[in-house]
Amino acid sequence: MPITVNWSDLEIAFERNSPDQESFLDLENGDLLSIVEGEPDAAARRARVASNPERYLRIDPASSREQYRWMERFVSSVSDQPLRERLLIAIDGKGAFRRFKDVLLAFPAERERWFAYRSELLHFHIQTWLDHMQIEVANAPPWGHVAQPAEPAEIPRVVPSGEAPGEILRRQARDLLDEIPAAELPSALAFLEFLRDRGASTLLRPAGERRRNHLEGEGEDSDDDDDDDSALELR
Repeated sequence: MPITVNWSDLEIAFERNSPDQESFLDLENGDLLSIVEGEPDAAARRARVASNPERYLRIDPASSREQYRWMERFVSSVSDQPLRERLLIAIDGKGAFRRFKDVLLAFPAERERWFAYRSELLHFHIQTWLDHMQIEVANAPPWGHVAQPAEPAEIPRVVPSGEAPGEILRRQARDLLDEIPAAELPSALAFLEFLRDRGASTLLRPAGERRRNHLEGEGEDSDDDDDDDSALELR
């Protein structure tokens, strides 16, 4: 029998990819049941799911690896060469999701293009999952039927050395370390550890913005990389 689902809740469940949270679709009434580790009612909710395995179906959100591939394909389609290089650096290493979002904040047109592209991919993922699970819904999604999303047109990159921007910067950093006297290495390593722990989100802001923040005495928030294994939010 078809069920009526809350598409907004279902969309959130599919975009959230956290090891501390699971979501289940109630096949009787279309409700979403979320279980968050550490919440007072987590054990009771898990017991409800365990006692009714035919009623509750676990949501399979888009994995972090899959969403990272979405980012890679989008970055390859950015026509602004300087912006594309900044995004390539941003998505290299831990904290990629957050740095990617931070860079796009200063580029509203590309940010909206990313949201549109990612929404289409996420909606297709939901649609494919429902079809695979043979779930009939009584109410159509507000975004309608989604065809297989087309790959964004890839813009050829101009990299004379054949190295990616992140690789070039790492090589330059290693070269500098080789030239630093051994007595100064503890200080250099301490500073590098500071940068690693803080994250690079503030460094990826436009230089003018960083100067304004400094002159205005604005503090810099730390990037604790707590979204590494979480999905990129739609907004």
